[in-house]
Amino acid sequence: MLMRTDPFRELDRLAQQMLGRTDSQLSIPMDAWREGDTFTVQLDLPGVRESDFDLEVERNVLTVRAERRGAEAGDREVIHAERPSGTFVRRLFLSEALDTEHVRASYDDGVLTVTIPMAEQAKPRKVLVGSGAKQIEQ
Repeated sequence: MLMRTDPFRELDRLAQQMLGRTDSQLSIPMDAWREGDTFTVQLDLPGVRESDFDLEVERNVLTVRAERRGAEAGDREVIHAERPSGTFVRRLFLSEALDTEHVRASYDDGVLTVTIPMAEQAKPRKVLVGSGAKQIEQ
């Protein structure tokens, strides 16, 4: 359902943290599963307003882009800042077995839930088995 293509993503994230960089595109943590004829992805976007993310499907690539704005320093002296801010991006390479024309999404409590149904041609179907002039349905 989902193709993994970036085995070094965590190393990149660690390097970005060690270098103190927040200007590059950050990754979004996610869970993904299949239940029946539906594929579901949940992405954590805490602190992101619904108006600050974008969901796009092009061919078989689902791209989630979100922006979390950091607290503006102004006259404040920042003592400690661990919460990353900036642009977060997650690209999912989807299987041909998914119906990307019927993607649905909802956003609740900082979690974006995306559901994608299986394509009709990918769903299991019964096959008729014939023996001579008689056919038996399996």
